[in-house]
Amino acid sequence: QVQLVESGGGLVQAGGSLRLSCAASVNTLSWYDVGWFRQAPGKEREFVSSISRNIGSTTYADSVKGRFTISRDNAKNTVYLQMNSLQPEDTAVYYCAARGLTASYNIWGQGTQVTVSS
Repeated sequence: QVQLVESGGGLVQAGGSLRLSCAASVNTLSWYDVGWFRQAPGKEREFVSSISRNIGSTTYADSVKGRFTISRDNAKNTVYLQMNSLQPEDTAVYYCAARGLTASYNIWGQGTQVTVSS
């Protein structure tokens, strides 16, 4: 069973940057689509970005387009989320998730906290 571990969260001022990492416990992360999601206090979890398993096509939520970039390094079994121009509304716990042959993401990491101060 694949396990995912996020890292890279922290406290940053508005306008700053962070890079989140999602590392897999297996060397077959390339077989999976990987997505980033976030959940702010009192809000539902929302989609942030995803990257496909084969050609690495990417998708972004409108709220992060132009500021966030998702990428993957299959040799390192890691997916990254580069977050620039961070705003206080980006404050949330960020989760990475993977899906193999299922339609929904069914493998989740434990999350990493991102806090953006104004």
